Amino acid sequence: MYALIVEDERLSADRLKSQIQRLAPDLELVDVLDSVETAQDWFRDNTPPDVLFLDIQLNDGTGFDLLSKVKVTFPVIFTTAYDKYAIKAFKFNGVDYLLKPVSDDELVSAIQKVQAVGAKEEGVSEPHYGRIQKIISGDFKKRFLVKIGDQFQSIGVVEIAFFHYEAGMCYIFTFNGKKYPVDYTMDQLEGLVNPLDFFRINRQYFASLKSIAEIHSYFNSRLLLKLTPDQSNEIIVSRDRVSDFKNWMDL
Repeated sequence: MYALIVEDERLSADRLKSQIQRLAPDLELVDVLDSVETAQDWFRDNTPPDVLFLDIQLNDGTGFDLLSKVKVTFPVIFTTAYDKYAIKAFKFNGVDYLLKPVSDDELVSAIQKVQAVGAKEEGVSEPHYGRIQKIISGDFKKRFLVKIGDQFQSIGVVEIAFFHYEAGMCYIFTFNGKKYPVDYTMDQLEGLVNPLDFFRINRQYFASLKSIAEIHSYFNSRLLLKLTPDQSNEIIVSRDRVSDFKNWMDL
């Protein structure tokens, strides 16, 4: 298997190169690059690697800028110095990452994952890494403008307990028990708020982590939730969403 490193910090690049050569002798390092521009030129003139070790912050842009310019047909292992909250973005999206300074154990584990899926497996699709970039940058809505009669009111996302779909309309429910119609579909709302903070429970409910008061086992491998503010109807996490819900709660 062939590996490419894109890392603008010379010490970090040298350390990672040395670790790969020492810990993964079957992984051949084809090049070490230090910018989006040089990497873009490299991909234009060379066969794509089997795995890319990619720093997020480069001297002329970000690793995401590079991924938007090349066809991603290989696993990507991000190297990053971002804080733990940002790392949750990677865990949530199932992308491998290495937190600097990279430890031997974490490097070996990441390489083993790549080898397990095989070379030339698609690692990160554009929507996938785009979502990670959005989480890290915090580029989500901070408030919603709602209309009540002839008046408008701004509702901060931190005030929202959950979104509820009923009778063909989506509504915001706030923690203080207020209900407001909002001019978005549930699918649109999923792209507007941070997925680390909100989860699409089912077709009717898209809930904030802080609104989940109780979680109970339910028949047929489902989960029964109690939200705040309380709802009179049963709120069920469907069986096909249970695993994702548990992972989201455990981030």
